Amino acid sequence: MPSFNIPDMTCGHCKASVEGAILELDSTAKITIDLDTHNVDVDTQTAADAIVAALKTAGYEATPT
Repeated sequence: MPSFNIPDMTCGHCKASVEGAILELDSTAKITIDLDTHNVDVDTQTAADAIVAALKTAGYEATPT
């Protein structure tokens, strides 16, 4: 299960944008987001680098953890 740190994800709008970017890659992905720690866990078969690229396109720098 890939996990990411997204420092600029700070609010509900950010959370929705991150979820949307990931769900565009895999509509069945299970996403857990913690706004306090800026961490995202994704239960998916999609490669981590593809998720990082999609998040960057959405305006968020993500670092795999």
